[in-house]
Amino acid sequence: MTSTAQHPLNTDEPVDSLTDHEEEARDIVPDDMPSMLSVPTMRSRRVSVSAESIQPSSVSKQEYIVHPKTEDQRQRINAAIANNFLFKSLDDEQAGHVIDAMAEKRVSQDTVLIEQGAEGDFYYIVESGTFDCFIKHDSTSNKVTSYGPGGSFGELALMYNAPRAATIVATSDGVLWALDRITFRSILMDSTARKRRMYEQFLSEVPILRSLKTYERHKIADALEPIQFDDQQVVMREGDVGQNFYLIEDGEAIFYKTAEDGTQSEVNRSSKGDYFGELALLHDNPRAATVVAHGRLKCVTLGKKAFTRLLGPVMDILKRNSENYHAILREASKQD
Repeated sequence: MTSTAQHPLNTDEPVDSLTDHEEEARDIVPDDMPSMLSVPTMRSRRVSVSAESIQPSSVSKQEYIVHPKTEDQRQRINAAIANNFLFKSLDDEQAGHVIDAMAEKRVSQDTVLIEQGAEGDFYYIVESGTFDCFIKHDSTSNKVTSYGPGGSFGELALMYNAPRAATIVATSDGVLWALDRITFRSILMDSTARKRRMYEQFLSEVPILRSLKTYERHKIADALEPIQFDDQQVVMREGDVGQNFYLIEDGEAIFYKTAEDGTQSEVNRSSKGDYFGELALLHDNPRAATVVAHGRLKCVTLGKKAFTRLLGPVMDILKRNSENYHAILREASKQD
């Protein structure tokens, strides 16, 4: 078991370079969508670049519109958004809601899908057909790029209200998938709010963090970083010096300890809501066990340096509660 954790939310990879015209062309959406794609009319339209304030749902789980798709269609949509900067940070649940919410739009050849200068609310993925992109300067329109199956455009419309920078014309009959800004942002806001409440509940169960004040727990919940492991991946290894602690969001982890003869035996299993490695926030001692993912394991993690940067040394926080402080020290001494 030598594989290492793979962080799914790394957004440091460079975005494919585009010319100035092509960069403009990616942010283009129409103003004349059919009723099936209409957004709430209570939202006023604005010409300046701006983003609506969307309140997360207070219920445990919000229901979203689902437009049926075949598995092949879902895979093609997923492939189209996989390397897009706006979608890279989505977890599986969020990505599933986004794909569900995309509605089919059929267009005929020569249809002006998007007009330069119009406001728009939609992002598009091309399922079939071809589309040319034109940018008008003075009285001249110049073709700057074309889109075919798998191509997409207008992603910034999911974040902002702004006049579009180009015109898109269908050069054949085609089919697109369209996603509106309100639905997209609602999915992100609702999911983020629910996860924050869940993380705060998890954190309240960790003895080392029991002395945190409410606002401090908010800070830590917002700073937790998602990370996932495949089946049999090693999360941490006995004897290694650790810097992070983990909360399990989904899946199961198995704990192994090594006997004097070198054999490993299972000593514990943890699942959703459980935590491990928390003593790394206190000291730099070697890990007391090897932890391995059993099936797919989704966690959130925070390192000692990040914790200290946010709230100061953990030891100082522990001292707020004398009884808990001494209990933690006794637990830590058992693992030395």
